[in-house]
Formats: sequence, structure tokens, C-alpha cells
Amino acid sequence: MEKYVYLFNEGNSDMRNILGGKGANLAEMTNIGLPVPFGFTISTQACNDYYKAGKKISDTVEQQILVALEQLEEKTGKKLGDVTSPLLVSVRSGSVFSMPGMMDTVLNLGMNDETVKAVARLTNNERFAYDSYRRFIQMFSNVVLGIDLFYFEQFLEETREKKGYKVDPELTAEDWQEVVAGYKAIVKRQKKIEFPQNPQEQLFLAIRAVFDSWNNQRAIVYRRIHKIPDSLGTAVNVQSMVFGNMGNDSGTGVAFTRNPSTGEHQLYGEYLMNAQGEDVVAGIRTPEAIHVLEKEMPDVYKKLLATCQLLEKHYQDMQDIEFTIERGELFILQTRNGKRTAQAAVQIAVDMVREGIIDKETAILRVDPEQLNQLLHRRIDQTAKRVPLTKGLPASPGAATGAVVFDADEAEQLGKEGKKVILVRPETTPDDIHGIVAAEAVVTSRGGMTSHAAVVARGMGKACICGCESLKIDLKNKLFTVGDTVVKYGDIITIDGSTGEIMLGGVAMIEPQLSEEFKLLLSWADQVREIGVRANADNPVDARKAFEFGAGGIGLCRTEHMFMDPKRIPIVQSMILAENYEDRTVFLDQLLIMQQGDFEGIFEAMEGHPVTIRLLDPPMHEFLPDKEELLVEVTKLQLTAPDSPELAEKERLLKKVNQLAEFNPMLGHRGCRLGIIYPEIYEMQVRAIINAAVKVTEKGIPVKPEIMIPLVGHVNELKRMRQLVEETAEQVMSATGVYFDYLVGTMIEVPRAALTADRIAEQADFFSFGTNDLTQTTFGFSRDDAEGKFLQTYIEQKVLLENPFAVLDREGVGKLIEMGVTLGRKTKRNLKTGICGEHGGEKSSIEFCYLAGLDYVSCSPYRVPLARLAAAQATIRYGQKQKVLTKN
Repeated sequence: MEKYVYLFNEGNSDMRNILGGKGANLAEMTNIGLPVPFGFTISTQACNDYYKAGKKISDTVEQQILVALEQLEEKTGKKLGDVTSPLLVSVRSGSVFSMPGMMDTVLNLGMNDETVKAVARLTNNERFAYDSYRRFIQMFSNVVLGIDLFYFEQFLEETREKKGYKVDPELTAEDWQEVVAGYKAIVKRQKKIEFPQNPQEQLFLAIRAVFDSWNNQRAIVYRRIHKIPDSLGTAVNVQSMVFGNMGNDSGTGVAFTRNPSTGEHQLYGEYLMNAQGEDVVAGIRTPEAIHVLEKEMPDVYKKLLATCQLLEKHYQDMQDIEFTIERGELFILQTRNGKRTAQAAVQIAVDMVREGIIDKETAILRVDPEQLNQLLHRRIDQTAKRVPLTKGLPASPGAATGAVVFDADEAEQLGKEGKKVILVRPETTPDDIHGIVAAEAVVTSRGGMTSHAAVVARGMGKACICGCESLKIDLKNKLFTVGDTVVKYGDIITIDGSTGEIMLGGVAMIEPQLSEEFKLLLSWADQVREIGVRANADNPVDARKAFEFGAGGIGLCRTEHMFMDPKRIPIVQSMILAENYEDRTVFLDQLLIMQQGDFEGIFEAMEGHPVTIRLLDPPMHEFLPDKEELLVEVTKLQLTAPDSPELAEKERLLKKVNQLAEFNPMLGHRGCRLGIIYPEIYEMQVRAIINAAVKVTEKGIPVKPEIMIPLVGHVNELKRMRQLVEETAEQVMSATGVYFDYLVGTMIEVPRAALTADRIAEQADFFSFGTNDLTQTTFGFSRDDAEGKFLQTYIEQKVLLENPFAVLDREGVGKLIEMGVTLGRKTKRNLKTGICGEHGGEKSSIEFCYLAGLDYVSCSPYRVPLARLAAAQATIRYGQKQKVLTKN
């Protein structure tokens, strides 16, 4: 019979896919002798079977749960529902990958009108017993019965006000009994049932609720954001309860073995005395910093510190630990690899190498390449004028400016409209995740640095400030106040998540500076990776930035972008409007001088690294005014100034626009097709490239030009264009007496080019796969139309698992790339290959490029560090060559 339920001592950390991350870690901690409250885990397979059976727990699973419950009762000496020695348990989710706060938890399960009396008698603490009971009713009613928490919170608030209390610990045992009665009345009123009193019924209802929460809206959104498969399911952990709310010698908290914001090697976290775990993570009360515990309970702190060190050494990674103190005794409820900012991830990885905990390859694998974007963005300029408003806890670093919104739905809507917003809430809940995704940053007035808002924002790399108690938030009127200052919905504020500061209005930002640890980690990555990283750059400024970020060359310089300068557009338009070759060359000569200057700057910036320059690609009409707008102007002039020279000029322009108009410009007269019909345009560009290379060579700077012919679909197109390039280059070099090597290649961006790559390689020194257009032509998608109209629905309904314009489609586009590389190298063994579409900066696509045998990827300058790291990770995971890192 298949096993579905495992006692904690039956599992280990290698059983993550079966027990989930939490269950595997609970089993591992149990086995290494840590003080873990005992329990059992219901496997992820039981969850998947539950859904296959139409949301029904099978008889086999139910029987195994009951057997495990008996063993738990035997181990603890307590029995579920017993009126003399009752067992109370927590029921928690536990997915394979950490999804903090996304699924449901029930604490204190097993309490009813009789067992609460036993708990009061056994603990000699009636107040604690009824406080625990009311917590259970509230949580069970919300998670299992689906009653909104508002009703319970409102009743509790009314009770406090009526009795003149400010905080929950002021309520007496009698007060909590009143609250329990009120809560049960809410259940009766909302659900027309009595609150369930049978503990075994409570247990199975709670297990079903946790299974159900795998597919709640916030969990689905979280999985989509973090690319977690829906098919994994969640495990359920049933664990005997320990209590942090038994008095002032009890408490609960969260500790990180290192600072998750900065990576600093010191214990970091928060705790609350006389509280249960949800009080910390929910942000209901603002907790104390963990170092205060050393003064309050030095022995407990010492044990906690030793446990943290043991767990970090055991798992060889920074740990996020949940703990409870019950009557002065420490219990560990959970450990997992802690979520951290990019800055902390880099710092921790490098420090652990220095400390001898991990090796350099492990350090490289520890940092998510996508996280590096957090280190490459702007921060607040410390010299800029600012209007300070208030300060909270610096929960997630980074800076952001945006309009204040108070609702997650509003944040999402405004985000879709392209507006930058900052979400301000008393505290966030998992239901707010879509608003956090859309916002530039998050601010909460309650909660600490391990609250939901802080953890989620850090994972997303968003700035966050928590526990800003001076903010008095009025959700109804959409405003908050700080003293006499009122900030309304839509007002602009700036926040600094690194310091906790909130400022009125916008504040100037400055470019990031890369830490020495960041540079060191990337230097390790460069020693490992077996695929080059270049940058897409169209001007000297971008080229210099790319070089600064470690690019090994320019993989794509789009020459048409040089024409888009407002000062150049009139010359480009005049060139297009020219009626004959002679007139056209007058304007081409002017453009040659401009482009030559650009190329000189790029060659100098790259200091001898290869520079791939794509000749003009887009259709001519893109440089001309919009047809509809031009038609309106002509009509107006015909009515108001029929004899004016301006009208004659506009009519001539409109006629040319009509001549150049195409039904499908993407597949029309562009790329090499332009070069064949108007060879003088490509000749001018080649002359500008070679002239620039001559000038830079004369300065003593080596150059490596690579001239790329776009949109080739037939070998004869490339053959003709190669001849043009070689003849023009020879003219310039023979006239100047300066000779250098250069390459001529093509961009593979239509399927026919990949299918006939063996023939095309006869005329090519290199292939650069233009995956943006290759994806469009392979799928038959117009990118703008697809992303605007149906692609998101395709992804949500899982017609496609990923946006193919963001993550390279390995099954279709990938096969064409593999075919192109194989056929091309069959003709020319040392054919250089790379990609230059946006996929060149995406980690999964980079991995594919490495596996496909490409020589390099090319991406935007700011994604070069990401690509360097992702390329190294691909080499470590799949490389055949075993390189040994130098010890430095």
C-alpha cells in the first residue's frame, strides 16, 4: 500500500517533493535532535489525489492519518479531544517551494467547550486557555468555514473599547470568555451552524481547507509570478502545539541567521512576548528586535543563537527560523532557506565562501540572476533636497517614487495604465499580492521586518517600509496623516526602503554602484562560464555602460536607432523623399558623417572587443510622419491655404507615405530587401563603419567590426550584400592604407534561414539569431497584437506556459536555432553563433543557448551582469568540462 503519511522521524531533507519544504525540514530537524514539537506530514501526493477524486480524502489517506494521530498521541501522552489531557495541534501547509503566507494555517485545533477547561486547569491559567480558544475559533472560522475576519476583529475592537482597553493582553479570562461566546454567535449568524465541537471533525475539515488553499487566488498568482508548477500540490503538517501566549515567560518569533536585507553576519529577527506566531507575521502587533531577547531571557537567547548556528552549518545556507518559547523553554517550529534581497544574496554567498562553508560554484548557484536587477537600479541622491515626513522600519531596500494608493485593486489597475504607485496599508495580507506586484513600493503602519509585506516585497525586490506607526491611515477617506500633515490618494511620495524614510514629493535618484562582493562573485562566474556575453548598444553611452558591466563586446548595434535623433530625422526624410539616386546621395553623405562619429565612439568604448553592427532593418515608412495625421493636416490646408507651398510639400509627403505603405510591414520591404533595391543606403553605412574603424585604428585602438545583414531568407540575398560590403570596405582600406580584419554575417530571423542554414553559411562568417522576429515568424504572432489582445489569456489558461517573447520557446523556436547551428557548422565548422533578441538576458533562455552550443548571448547593458551569472550557472549545471576556480 502506498504511503501517504509520515511521522517527522520517518522523513528527511531529501524528501522535499513528497513532504514539501516545511515537512522535510521538520523531519530533518527532528533527526538532528533539535527541540521540534512532534507531528506528522500528509504528502503532496495525497493533495494531488484529493483533487483527482473531486476534492475527497480517500479512505486510505484517512486511515493513515488516524494511525499517525494515534502515534502522535502516544508520543506526547495526550489525546485529541481528551478532557483530562487534551492534545492540541497546528495544521499547516507545506509546498515544495516556499510560498510564505499564500496558503492556509489553523492553530490550536482540538479546542472545544470542554477541552478549554482542561487546558485552563492543566496550565493553571484560565486567561491563556480562553485566549487560545478564541484564536482557534477565529482562525478556523475564517480558513475552514470561510467567514470574513472583519466580523471577529470588529467584535474584539468593540469589546476592547467597551472595557477601556488598548491592547489584547489587558483582557482578563472573563473577558475572553465573552469574546468566545461572541465569536460562536458570529458563526451561528453567518453560517447557520454551531461551531464544530468534535476535534476529529475539526482536523479533517482543516486538512481539506489546506488542500483547498493550494488553488486559492493568491496562491495561484504567487505560483505564476515565481514560476512554481501547479502540479506539485501541497503537503499538510500536523504538529503538536506549543504556546507562546502562556504569560510573560512565553513568546514567539522569527529569526534569520543573517540579515536578509544586507547580508550582514548577525542574528536578525523579531519576537513578541505572550503571543502566538501569527501575531508576528500578520503585523497585528509591532514586535521587539531579536537582540532585546538577550537581555530579557539570556539563556533562551543563547540556546537560540546556538540552534541558528547549527542549522546554518547543517543546511549550508542562511536560515529563516520560526520559534516559540513556552514557559522559558525554546522550541523550533520551522526552518527554511531564508528569502533575501539581491544585496544580501551576493554578500552571503561571498561571505560563506570566505568562511569555508561553501565553495565558489555553490556561491554562484546561490544567487538568482533575476535578483541582480535590484543592484543595478537607482537610489536616492543624498545631496538632493527632500521634504522628510516620517520614518518606519527599513524592511526591504531600494527607493521609489509614486502616487499614494490605499487599495491593492487600485494599485493593480493604475499599474496597468502605466502609472507608478506606492501601496500604503495598515498591514498587507496575502490577498494583497496583486497590488504589491503592481506597486513600486509598499508602506505599512503596522508589522515588523518579518511581516507579510516585508517578506513578499523583499522576494520581489521592491522597496518596503513597515511598522510606521506615526502614519494614521484613513482607508475610508483615502488619506493618511502624520501629525498635522495630510497625504491624500494620488499625492506623490518617495520612500527609501534602506533607511525607512518617507518623503513628500519626488526626490532625485542616482545610478547604482556595484559592491566589491558583487564584482568578486561575477569574476568567479566569468572563470566558470563557457559562453560569451555581449550587449545590445546603439550609441557610445550605452556601449560604455555595457563595457562597465562586463560585456565582452557588442552583439547588436541597431543602426536605425542612430537615425531616430530629432536632428537627423529631417535628413533621413529628405533622403527617403529623394526622387533619384543623385539627390539621395546628397543626404546619404550627411548621414554618413553622423553614423561614422557614432561608430568611432562605440569602437573606442569597446577597446578592441567585437562590435556587431546590423545594417538598416525597418521599413522606410517608419521614418516618415503618421499617415492619418498627415492626411488631417493636408485636408486642413486644402480648406485654409489651398495655394500655399506648405500644402504642396505636405501633399508630396503624403504621396510618398502612400507609396511606401504596406499591408504587413513586418514581412515587407525591410532588411536586406532594402539593401538590394537601394544599395546606396547599405553602401553608405558600410563606408561609415569602415571609415570609423580606420580612424580608431589610427589612434592605436584595435577594432573588430562584424557587419550583419538583416532578414536574410535566401543565400543569394546574403551573397549579393556580402559582395557590396567587401567592395566598399576594400575601397576605403586601399585608399587609406589601413587594413584590419572584419566579419560579414547575417541575422537568422525567419524560419527559411534556419532551414537552409547550411547554404547561407557558405556566405556567412557568423549567425546571430534574432529571436524577437524569429519568434514572431515561427508562431505567426504579431508581438504587439498578441501581447495586447490574447497572449495573457493564453498564459492564464495554460495554452502557453510562458510568454514566448520573454522566455525562449525551446520546442519550436529553439528547434530552429538548434537546426541553424547544426547546419551552419556542417558547412563552416568554426561558424560563430549567438543570439541578440531580448531572450539574451533571460536566465532560462541563456541556459538553452549554452546547451545549443552558441558562442555568446547579447542583451541590454543593464542585464549583462545577470547574463554573466546565468551563463556560469548553466555551465556548472550542464557543463562537460570541469573547470577549477582559482583561489582568489
